[in-house]
Amino acid sequence: MARRKEPEEEMINLVEVIRDLAKERDIDEEEIFKAIEDGIVAAYKREFGGQNKQEITNVSAEIDRETGEIGIYQLVEVVEEVYDDNKEISLADAQAMDPNLAIGDKLDLTIEVDDLGRLAAGAAKSSISQKLRDVESEKIKKVYKDRMGEIIKGTVLRKDNSGVYVDIGKGEACLKRNGQIKNEKYDPGKQLKFLILDVEEQNGRPTIILSRTSPELVRKLFEMEVPELKTGEVEIVAVAREHGSRSKVAVASRKPDIDAKGSFVGPRGQRVQSVMNALNGEKIDIIEFNPEPGAFIIESLQPAKVNRVEMEVAVGEDGREEKKAIVVVPDDQFTLAIGRSGQNVRLAAKLTGYKIDIKKESEDSDESSKRIIDQFVAYDAEGNKIEEN
Repeated sequence: MARRKEPEEEMINLVEVIRDLAKERDIDEEEIFKAIEDGIVAAYKREFGGQNKQEITNVSAEIDRETGEIGIYQLVEVVEEVYDDNKEISLADAQAMDPNLAIGDKLDLTIEVDDLGRLAAGAAKSSISQKLRDVESEKIKKVYKDRMGEIIKGTVLRKDNSGVYVDIGKGEACLKRNGQIKNEKYDPGKQLKFLILDVEEQNGRPTIILSRTSPELVRKLFEMEVPELKTGEVEIVAVAREHGSRSKVAVASRKPDIDAKGSFVGPRGQRVQSVMNALNGEKIDIIEFNPEPGAFIIESLQPAKVNRVEMEVAVGEDGREEKKAIVVVPDDQFTLAIGRSGQNVRLAAKLTGYKIDIKKESEDSDESSKRIIDQFVAYDAEGNKIEEN
């Protein structure tokens, strides 16, 4: 027959449990002791506070860090005449305990609680569980707040109306609808790369918010594939993306002997192909950045060929100035320059920051001829201006 444990053994075991738990979970053991002490006070208020339990503010609990002995104390003030037994003690009663006490002094009175062990055990169980949840939550917040903007690998767990839930090792991660690539399937067990966007509180727990649609994901994927990008020999100047379909990436070299575009494309196109595969086959155009706006616009409209670019400043509907470029292309390049559903010129505009109007060469020639005719003025033999009827 098993021997019943004495209260002292249970108390000592509590200390051992707290210390082992603190070591295992890498938590300051003092935090656990404090949490249990707060839990004991809360439990005491629930059981013995009656209707005034919310008004009990002068009760505390203490666990001896060596023996595990638990005490509950009530802070009272020494007064001449007692009006509130819960907060005051008479001078005579106080001096019976300590002759040196005087009016205005404060002391902790031990509260005798029947079945304190049961009260403490329940509080300890609840407090430890909550403390572990709190600590884990804080760790997750700290770790992933510091990793915002990084890429992480994850495995799809499930999908519902609120998003796709992903296993990333520690913590719960969610790919919301606005972070999902259109037409990409998120079947359970599928492994993908995600961008860490943020950490949010959901149902009282930290949730790591992921993205597959951010242009920053393209940038970070190239950092994984292009060594020259990590060393700073080449750089990504800008990214324009329509996720799930196409991206344009403007790149530049910081060293004259390094071909930026070639670095990103890689041998036999392996580097850019690797990024495209990670993005479910999304097409990627690598564009050579040029500090001269007109030349950069020409590059950004690839694969279309451009005859010339005219730069101008226009006033938008909101009254603000906007940079505008009129791009003239050969007639047979017009459709290519615009792109399917306008995608090519739209991405080029995002990439360069210019509003771009595409014109056919034939249209531009007709307009030029009209301008010349409009400016032509005829005179008769006597030098008089001939007015149009």
